[in-house]
Amino acid sequence: MDRQLILSIHFLLTKRDNVIEGEAFMSARQGILALKKPAGMTSHDCVAKIRRIFRTKKVGHTGTLDPEVTGVLPICIGRATKIAEYMSDYGKEYIGEVTLGFSTETEDAHGEKVEEKQVEKDIPFSAIKDILQSLQGEIEQVPPMYSAVKVNGKKLYEYARQGLTVERPKRNVTIHELELINDSDLLSKEEPVFSFRVRCSKGTYVRTLAVEIGARLGYPAHMSSLIRTASGPFTIEECVKFEQLESGETPLDDYLFPLEKGISHFPKWTVTEDLLFKIKNGSVLEAPNDLVESPFGVYNEEGKCLAIYEKHPSKPGLIKPVKVLAID
Repeated sequence: MDRQLILSIHFLLTKRDNVIEGEAFMSARQGILALKKPAGMTSHDCVAKIRRIFRTKKVGHTGTLDPEVTGVLPICIGRATKIAEYMSDYGKEYIGEVTLGFSTETEDAHGEKVEEKQVEKDIPFSAIKDILQSLQGEIEQVPPMYSAVKVNGKKLYEYARQGLTVERPKRNVTIHELELINDSDLLSKEEPVFSFRVRCSKGTYVRTLAVEIGARLGYPAHMSSLIRTASGPFTIEECVKFEQLESGETPLDDYLFPLEKGISHFPKWTVTEDLLFKIKNGSVLEAPNDLVESPFGVYNEEGKCLAIYEKHPSKPGLIKPVKVLAID
């Protein structure tokens, strides 16, 4: 056989094997990355960059963060993308900074001023604490015009960029905790800036919360800084920066949490080996006797989540699979 032909065949076979090996490696990589999102990037930007770093297309975030907001952004990779929808309902925790004296069209520090009023006297922090206390529990919010909420199939910020204002749907959110971080007695009129920590439900606009606090104090206000410090079970202390991922000093897999952490808020049902085959094949099963909540995770005895099941909608006493996660 011609030597050049032999070399060409060898090259093509080697290239094929490398591609297959690379695809197998990338498909095996899976888990949840707790990213410390930097300012200036959208959540979509972060996903695109993670795809390049991890060399895989199977990447998805679990809820957007505004470009200038920093902090916890859980990102699902590989098989973990199957549970991303269940992670978007997480409660969140933020540290926000409020500046009194003027409001903006975006309700944060990056929009044009719309109202201004000088703070003429020092404000007791006790008055601010009372307001924060009054805002705990279920409250009603109107989403800001510069937000991704859709009205008639169009995002509000698209209307806002055209100079249009439309009627916005009100929503109920829950403020679980809202506490002042400052520890002095008075808020100085010379620098009317203070910070709070809030633990809240999905869908809460912390920018709007800052504006409401200002209004109750009698001043226009805006959110001058915002950091997300927790999203469900993921905290800012666990987060990794892009610089760490790109440095190559630590294997990328070492930064990934198992997908089980992403659904740790679900009830668990641990099954014995005799049910494994049925679960991996998505079978309808009899409901366990102690099942109360739905959906729930089904685990093997080694602690791996095999599937997510829920009560069967039309067959009492049975459960059906929503997601099958087992791969072998």
